[in-house]
Amino acid sequence: MNKKILRPVAFLVGSLIKGIVRTLDARVADYSQDVDVTTDQFTTPAVYLFWHENILLPFVTRSRSGMTLLVSQHRDANWLGWLAQDFGFHTVRGSSTKGGLKAILQYRKEHQNSSLVVTPDGPKGPRRVMAPGCIQLSSLLQVPIIPVGVGYDKPYRASTWDRFAIPRPGSRARLILGTRMTVPRKLDEAGVEEHRKWVENAIHRLTYEAECWALDGRPRQRERSLHAALQGTSACVTSLGIE
Repeated sequence: MNKKILRPVAFLVGSLIKGIVRTLDARVADYSQDVDVTTDQFTTPAVYLFWHENILLPFVTRSRSGMTLLVSQHRDANWLGWLAQDFGFHTVRGSSTKGGLKAILQYRKEHQNSSLVVTPDGPKGPRRVMAPGCIQLSSLLQVPIIPVGVGYDKPYRASTWDRFAIPRPGSRARLILGTRMTVPRKLDEAGVEEHRKWVENAIHRLTYEAECWALDGRPRQRERSLHAALQGTSACVTSLGIE
């Protein structure tokens, strides 16, 4: 499919996604006051991690925030870049296997004081298995990790490697932010694997909590609406997807 067709398709898909998310009963809760980039208590950058299948909710509710999305260099990923731009994201091209170093250097040059958002099992999987590159990234930049859990109430599931989640219009959607997790500057292979399992388990736990919360809808401490972010925010976040 050529650019003349893909560009308007990406715009239509983005409009559909925004429309669905705006109908949701979308709530967020956190375990610490300094982990939500949209609040005044958030003062230093972090690396946000959540599973690839759950990207729709944070993608929409953190739009218009100065974020930058890393998009694969393959031409088939052009539509994702256009979609991200329609959501108000900046984009850089690359991955952890091809062009990733260039993208990271660009981040350090242009967005040093902003946060990163990574889908640690994307873009090809395995599903809900965290790649070690996220630990190496946090260690290299000396930026702490914030694990994130996302859950929907009985979403539609695509027949893709990640069973991509599409929330039903009008249903409950929940997002839970964990505490900051610090990764040492220099790690050997065993250290990277130890921290990878540590963070992966945190994302699993928070995802389970968010999914249970979306199903039962019970009130939680420190919960608030996610839709406030749709009105725009002055906070600066950088979203970097690592393959």
